[in-house]
Amino acid sequence: MMLRFHGDAEVAPGLVDLAVNVRQETPPSWLTGPIAASLAHLARYPDPVEATAAIAARHGRPADEVLLTAGAAQAFTLLAQALRPAHAVVVHPQFTEPESALLTAGHAVDRLILDAEDGFTLKNPPESADLVVVGNPTNPTSCLHTSAQIASWVTPGRTVVVDEAFADTVPGEPETLTGNRDVVVIRSLTKTWGLAGLRIGYVLGPRDLIAELARHAPLWSVSTPALAAAVACASPRAVETERAIAERLTADRDHLVAALRREGVAVAGTPRSSFVLIRVADGTRVREALRAHGFAVRRGETFPGLGQDWLRIAVRDTATSDAFVAVLSKVMGG
Repeated sequence: MMLRFHGDAEVAPGLVDLAVNVRQETPPSWLTGPIAASLAHLARYPDPVEATAAIAARHGRPADEVLLTAGAAQAFTLLAQALRPAHAVVVHPQFTEPESALLTAGHAVDRLILDAEDGFTLKNPPESADLVVVGNPTNPTSCLHTSAQIASWVTPGRTVVVDEAFADTVPGEPETLTGNRDVVVIRSLTKTWGLAGLRIGYVLGPRDLIAELARHAPLWSVSTPALAAAVACASPRAVETERAIAERLTADRDHLVAALRREGVAVAGTPRSSFVLIRVADGTRVREALRAHGFAVRRGETFPGLGQDWLRIAVRDTATSDAFVAVLSKVMGG
């Protein structure tokens, strides 16, 4: 099923990875140290109490409104298992795991497709929807929607789920809904900190829903090293560092976008996250030619609402971006 295709499938030895939206720099010692130290305690079953309290404190929420998960992807599976929506709506293009999880759990899903022509501007879901899932900022479009519009979707009997896996890539997180106790927010600690292999994320939501999600979760599903990472990433030092990383990312992204536009490449919307979405003629040929020249990029046709001419590019350092744009310009020229 194409909904289960993800950027890691594009990567191969010898290729520059522009397909996976995970920061590639080595995590700082104050993060890797506690993870390494936790290995001395692997004979014990994981205890999430300290990490849950740390995440709750970071967001000013009670601990019973937080559930730690083995990455954001597990959170979508738990929601699909715990909820019984009569009319589920997923806003696309976006990360495909929410829809995949709902379908696997036997739910029917309607798609609300945003339009490329107006920069993937957010549209309101139908009034009949009792479950709405949206990404903010959205993967793969890199669009940042207003929290006020998303919050306005909350109505009696409706669950609004916001995938904020990339919220920390936006300096200051101006549109986060982590402080809104009427929505369900899913976060990831793997993108900015380069911890995709560790699998650590969390859900913020109403305590009754969090309790129901926990009931569906496997015992000890978050490992001891992942819990150590959660504690470290919730610290004031981590939040300060995270925001400095987001500022540098913004500069690197703006450099990439400017270089692409100088070459006449169509960049979707106003990118605000750690990736950009571009549209090129004969996208399959271009993507394959880029691979031949040493660059892996993310194909777009597996995202509902996009086609083969869309490619997602991860933001890297300016030297890597310049090298990529030079090769892209060459292959687009035939």
